[in-house]
Amino acid sequence: MRKATVERKTKETQIVATVNLDGTGKYDISTGIGFLDHMLEQLAKHSLMDIELKAKGDLHIDFHHTTEDSGITIGQAITEALGDRKGITRYANAYIPMDETLSRVSLDISGRPYLIWKVDFTRDKLGDMDTELFREWFGGFAQAAGITLHVENLYGTNSHHIVESCYKGLARALKTALAIDPRAADVVPSTKGSLKDK
Repeated sequence: MRKATVERKTKETQIVATVNLDGTGKYDISTGIGFLDHMLEQLAKHSLMDIELKAKGDLHIDFHHTTEDSGITIGQAITEALGDRKGITRYANAYIPMDETLSRVSLDISGRPYLIWKVDFTRDKLGDMDTELFREWFGGFAQAAGITLHVENLYGTNSHHIVESCYKGLARALKTALAIDPRAADVVPSTKGSLKDK
């Protein structure tokens, strides 16, 4: 079973994350940030990854460290669970509509972290959360997971719909890219023979 637990402890956050790449979309998430919890629940549900995450952070300062570090920790757990990345489909994309909004997520589980973020919001906050922090989550996640990740909101006006479509797009793309290709289950999908090196 492709499963891993990662613990991250800094002066700013203490986070434990467990992922099961071959799960059923179960989740148990608590970051202290309600809207972020909602997005991470979407990530688990629509990727069929099981995700457990418990975070304590310096929320008395702001939500930045907890948001970014939760992305990093989930990304690290996925990297560990993947091992040598043998057999994975590797590439995927997803278009996610949500009412008036349409977003596209394309990714490559390449070992080469990179984020393209073309997402603008119509509001500065969703609940108590600054919308600019979502880029920090996706950036931390891509870096730690070793994923080339392109996220683009094609159109939309409701900021809640925009960000939720991005998380659901990531989830659906991960579901496909993390799946084992039965025709090449024992092969690393790269002519280099490795997806661990940049």
